[in-house]
Amino acid sequence: MLPKISIITPSYNQGHFIEQTITSILDQGYPNLEYIIMDGGSKDNTVEVIKKYEKHINYWVSERDKGQSDAINKGFRMATGEVINWLNSDDYYEKGALHKVGEAFSDPKVNVFMGISRVFGKHGDKMTTGTDVYTGNLEKTIGWARIDQPETFFRKSCLDAVGYADEQFHYVMDKELWIRYLIKYGLDGIKKTNDHLTHFRIHDDSKTNSFGLKFNKESLQLYQAIAEIGNSKFANIPLWPSEKLQLGFKSAYPIGKQQTDSIINYNIYYIFLERYAQDNYKGAKELLPFIDEQLLRSEDSTHFSEVKRRMKMPVIIKKLYNKIRS
Repeated sequence: MLPKISIITPSYNQGHFIEQTITSILDQGYPNLEYIIMDGGSKDNTVEVIKKYEKHINYWVSERDKGQSDAINKGFRMATGEVINWLNSDDYYEKGALHKVGEAFSDPKVNVFMGISRVFGKHGDKMTTGTDVYTGNLEKTIGWARIDQPETFFRKSCLDAVGYADEQFHYVMDKELWIRYLIKYGLDGIKKTNDHLTHFRIHDDSKTNSFGLKFNKESLQLYQAIAEIGNSKFANIPLWPSEKLQLGFKSAYPIGKQQTDSIINYNIYYIFLERYAQDNYKGAKELLPFIDEQLLRSEDSTHFSEVKRRMKMPVIIKKLYNKIRS
């Protein structure tokens, strides 16, 4: 028998998209589905749309909440499935996605199952590579923590153990939750596929499109807090925001100084590569003094040396080189 899958849809004023979200879930034909919608008191036609399908929805409510993380947590606490994820009210599932998820979790050794997603919007569409998992390199996987949440499903007992979303985060709660999972369970039990599971919509009102700077700030605050918890040598570098956060699940970060240093070093290295790829050479150069090459694995150290070599090229040549490679 396929395991029960619980899907939570947090929503607020997405009446023009949520019907496609709902039908993509209900039309999966998955035989053991629990579907929960937590609407934050929408003022548009969201409730009207939900009511069209309410006999097929296990539970829904439209009431004021404290934000997306609060809505997700309410759904998590209510859910009874073995497998769980949330799907935002502007995204939708590919046909047959949940059957693939259920089949994967029929193996009791699987704690996380992830596929790939189509990202689409007015500027076109592309397929993602899915959540990044670096086999044999837990520190890099945590330091980069690039999670494609819509197509990353968890065994609920694992989330029960590590705790749900930290509600002080409004933009990187999925990243923080993923890090907590990785610290407790490591890389074992993760199954990755190239199957297309979700469609991720980019539009003018989506968080991903509208709040890039806030995403970046929260991510920096997250790693700054981890650095301080682990007494890292990187805890006081000028990269971090002046406004600090105290993690809500601080006890879930029982990592030593050496591992913390490696994790934070990989995070700085990731930001360095992002800045370089965006032609922000000044910003990338500012991070060079803080990257400890000895804490990078050999393949990353080699790549780091190559990027540093390219940074010495004239700007016009660097931009041309990056454009050709992209």
